[in-house]
Amino acid sequence: MTSSLPAKEQTLTGWGCTDATTAEVVQPERLDQISHLLQNAPPRSVISRGLGRAYGNPAQCEAGTVIDLAQLNHIQLDTESGTLLAGSGASLDSILQVIVPAGFFLPVTPGTRFVTVGGAIAADVHGKNHHREGSFASHVLEVKLLDGEGHERLLRPNDPNSSAAFWATCGGMGLTGVIVEARFELIPITTSLISVDTQRYGDLESLMTAMVEGDDRYRYSVAWVDSLHGPGRGVLTRGDHANLDQWNDQKSTSENPLFYDPKALGTAPSLLPGGLLNNWTVRAFNEAWFRKAPRRREGELQAITPFFHPLDGVNNWNRIYGPSGFLQYQFVVPDSAGDLVGRCLAALRKIGAPSFLTVLKRFGEGNQGPLSFPMPGWTLAADVPAAVPGLMETLDELDQLVADAGGRLYLAKDSRQSATMFARSYPGLEAWRRERDQLDPRHVFESDLSRRLAI
Repeated sequence: MTSSLPAKEQTLTGWGCTDATTAEVVQPERLDQISHLLQNAPPRSVISRGLGRAYGNPAQCEAGTVIDLAQLNHIQLDTESGTLLAGSGASLDSILQVIVPAGFFLPVTPGTRFVTVGGAIAADVHGKNHHREGSFASHVLEVKLLDGEGHERLLRPNDPNSSAAFWATCGGMGLTGVIVEARFELIPITTSLISVDTQRYGDLESLMTAMVEGDDRYRYSVAWVDSLHGPGRGVLTRGDHANLDQWNDQKSTSENPLFYDPKALGTAPSLLPGGLLNNWTVRAFNEAWFRKAPRRREGELQAITPFFHPLDGVNNWNRIYGPSGFLQYQFVVPDSAGDLVGRCLAALRKIGAPSFLTVLKRFGEGNQGPLSFPMPGWTLAADVPAAVPGLMETLDELDQLVADAGGRLYLAKDSRQSATMFARSYPGLEAWRRERDQLDPRHVFESDLSRRLAI
């Protein structure tokens, strides 16, 4: 490829540490460098990359060029309008360090703060508040995009001239162009603490009933499920941002109600030949985790990191799965198919697939993004070691059940679904392709994910 940017050959994987491929990686500092690269790129040869937290391979392009956007990391807070203008390479971690002390919070945050703005938009990430406030794209006001011909476009969700391109880009996994900047809304807060209600449930049915009943009462809601327990016991954690009265009632160690100082507690060891996770260790962990949780506790004040990003407390926690890596199976199904949550857990137990991180959430209304994942109903996410015998065959069977129910899998977590499954479960695919062809007529953008799914 003809480019003025220095390139370095690198072997890349996603967060699951599977399906490694090699590409030329470039790190531009200016938009004109990206534009020049795109104008001279051959078809199917370029994809963007943020912090590599997608579990599979949407930020890889075997034998192609990967654009590392780390240098596009500017952050500009507008306190009057309560909005933020940020480069696509700015991480949610760096943004939180700016906005929380100023009295603001992200409109949506996934389970890790080590995600870039570009990645959050490309995957249209969701969080614990989707049932109330939707996904990240629902709060984005504008996106600056470099299309497949290197031209700059300003996309807005309600602009008749750019709305379709905006929604194709949100959830489009970087295949409509290079996101270089975005402006989005923030949530005003008066403290950096979360007022949390926690309750244990001894079976899946009572847990799911409680989640439905609490949809309207809590901004944030998430359940941890014991994947190895037959009835599916779990711990439901719900809450909202604490106000000053709550902070005054339970004074923290800081005199500043907007104090924010996330810290990693340690680093997972790099050499784990077989991984730490097996049915015995996960069963022991799950038992301890369930017993540690209170039967019922209300109004506990928690800091942002332990509530929203608990695994960020351990650097490189993905290493605990060993050299074979792991995958996350995350699906969404309508309320009418809620029984698939229990059926999925039973299928994983049957083949001995241990998952210590099994999360259940409620989704509200989706948005206009044809490849956006969320839809009203239930979403279950289970992390499992990739080397479990029979895992792929079991997941193929579950795929069919999910598709039959009108559900789908999350592209940011997917590392193995088939092109047939994808096309069947995303009915907006053809509409997205038409818009993609307008933005990238030469089909410059391609990833290992898009090749597998024939996008």
